[in-house]
Amino acid sequence: MTEMSSTFVSRRDTINQSKCTAEGLMKILDTVNRDLTEAIRKQDRERLKPLRMLKAALVNKRVEAGYALTEFESQQVVASMVKQRKDSIEQFSNAGRTDLVQQETEEIQVLQAYLPPPVNPVEIEQLVDAAIIETGATSTKDLGRIMKAVMPKLTGRNVDGKTVNELVLRKLAN
Repeated sequence: MTEMSSTFVSRRDTINQSKCTAEGLMKILDTVNRDLTEAIRKQDRERLKPLRMLKAALVNKRVEAGYALTEFESQQVVASMVKQRKDSIEQFSNAGRTDLVQQETEEIQVLQAYLPPPVNPVEIEQLVDAAIIETGATSTKDLGRIMKAVMPKLTGRNVDGKTVNELVLRKLAN
């Protein structure tokens, strides 16, 4: 097989993989497009702004990656947008801007509709307890080992790493 045909085969395989993984992006992107159209028709300005930003972020990420995003990657985009808004809420609260806090909170509610339901805190606690036992952790110096054991089990689910980190620190402090 020549180098040229080898390149052709790998490109074809990449295209086929993109078609297979396009379902994740298309599901979320189609839903966003449908909801965006509905928000425009109803002149729902509270939903319109975050939906436009979400659509732009998904399309930008797809262009940046060079292939159609998987559902997991699409959810990561949504989760990062939610996290940005939570950080903004904290900043706006410190500055006393309650109007902007309310706006960001409303945007989070719109965006969270595109994420899976959050993981039950009891389940997170059980995973942390199991990881502490598994790694033999005894102090906060073992935080990294525990996080490495817990986070892969929570991949693809709606959980904030900061929440897990705080729980691990509380458990190790006792």
